[in-house]
Amino acid sequence: MSVLAFQNVSKGFGDTPVLRDINLEVREGEFLVLLGFSGTGKTTLINMMAGLDRPTKGAVTFKGQSVTGPGPERGVVFQNYSLMPWLTVAGNVRLAVDAIFPKMGARQKAEKVAHYVQMVGLSHAASRRPAELSGGMRQRVNVARALAMNPEVLLLDEPLSALDALTRANLADEIERIWEADRKTCVLITNDVDEAIVLADRIIALNPDGTLGAQFEVTIPRPRDRTAMNHDQTFKQLRSEVTTYLMEGGIEAKVEGTRLLPNVTPIHGVPIAVADAQKGMIKGRFLDFSQLHKVYPTPKGPLTVVEDFDLKIDRGEFISLIGHSGCGKSTVLTMAAGLNEISKGAIKLDGRHVEGADPERAVVFQSPNLFPWLTAKQNVAIGVDKVYPKASQAERQDVVEYYLERVGLADAMDRSADDLSNGMKQRVGIARAFALSPKLLLLDEPFGMLDSLTRWELQEVLMDVWSRTKVTAICVTHDVDEAILLADRVVMMTNGPHATIGKITSVDLPRPRTRKALLEHPNYYAYRQDVLDFLEEYEHGAQPKPKSPAPKPMAAE
Repeated sequence: MSVLAFQNVSKGFGDTPVLRDINLEVREGEFLVLLGFSGTGKTTLINMMAGLDRPTKGAVTFKGQSVTGPGPERGVVFQNYSLMPWLTVAGNVRLAVDAIFPKMGARQKAEKVAHYVQMVGLSHAASRRPAELSGGMRQRVNVARALAMNPEVLLLDEPLSALDALTRANLADEIERIWEADRKTCVLITNDVDEAIVLADRIIALNPDGTLGAQFEVTIPRPRDRTAMNHDQTFKQLRSEVTTYLMEGGIEAKVEGTRLLPNVTPIHGVPIAVADAQKGMIKGRFLDFSQLHKVYPTPKGPLTVVEDFDLKIDRGEFISLIGHSGCGKSTVLTMAAGLNEISKGAIKLDGRHVEGADPERAVVFQSPNLFPWLTAKQNVAIGVDKVYPKASQAERQDVVEYYLERVGLADAMDRSADDLSNGMKQRVGIARAFALSPKLLLLDEPFGMLDSLTRWELQEVLMDVWSRTKVTAICVTHDVDEAILLADRVVMMTNGPHATIGKITSVDLPRPRTRKALLEHPNYYAYRQDVLDFLEEYEHGAQPKPKSPAPKPMAAE
């Protein structure tokens, strides 16, 4: 039986069409997931289900009746928490109970509030206020408040997108458990394929042109264990099909390039266009972390954040550095960049000690840090002008425009940074880093602020540009698939304090790599399981004894 239905619905804002010709039925008791890139109209679609938006054309109905506004039968959980900061957890949930059950007695209301607070695992925090809660706990309050309205349909608008990977996975599991217990009709908006497969009975993709795309039935038995699914052939096949569909519709054939790099050399001696000019650089142990320590002074005495970090990296290697929050990944990276003082040990690049910041070590941060009043081209040119002082203005301009083209910004290089989306800003950051022609590229969760599908897009861009330069690179990430996709070796760190290398996995997969090809490679899921097993062992701050990293054969210098 259909609960919500769209008949020939289109929606636009002014002259901008967002959704077109939507015909959709949401079945009673099903868990439906709507999956798509940013800008495909997912939130607009769920807002019309909630009655917060009206269609420009067509009709939206709930049990055969037109949806003309919000109603308690449709509970909504938004991406932002929207909690009353002066009320406790119980007080915020009580708001919903008071609104929907005004005649209910005080004792019954208290019991109902306690029931839903307990359902989301927050009984121990019922008297806390939002400022005292983590992001994951605040979103649990949102879920409890929506459930307390006893809606017939629960609408979830990217409720997990602002959370870290571990919290996101845990809360997704909670949502599945709650849905299993109550079997309410659920509609979830997300941009995360794994999250969609874990939760959904049915997945519907939204196309970039605002139309509904392919539908995928999810037949994997519940409850769905993430670790077990890594070995499930149905999961692997479905993951590949959904990924391929989304990538073909939203990512491929976006980058065009017409410019060639000029034959110029930067001040740190690494030529851009002359391939054999790198012969003077050492190959083995090109980047050498030797017994690296980072110690911070605290009122209670010295705190060792990173200890005995020992890693040898050959020229042209791509290393992924992964571990739970607080394990010192970014600390290691900032020491390599020369932005953070080394407490003990040493870092050598191309045979010389790293001391202070230098354009030979380019950094891409999670936030691109552009000058908002400058254009994309001007933001990249700032570094290029300093690194190529002997090049002509025309040659420097060619360098800037070449890399902006490579990251897919050929048509946007003259737009101001303030006028760019987050994904486009990060493209500028990547272009700026490569344009310096660095000896070492350092990436500190460069896609961490972006939705999952935009991450895919920029990972493809990064791999394409890296394959042309083969610059030695380290990428800090918390994303297992990203780590394997990019790396020659995945270096896993133990939990802090006293964090160190716990395990190293060499990724022997063919390059150039694409996400589609990797998902179909017979060894991919074995690498994935290797990293997942390590992270699971160190989950929730655990401190098992680290394994000795396998020694890596050194190339001849």
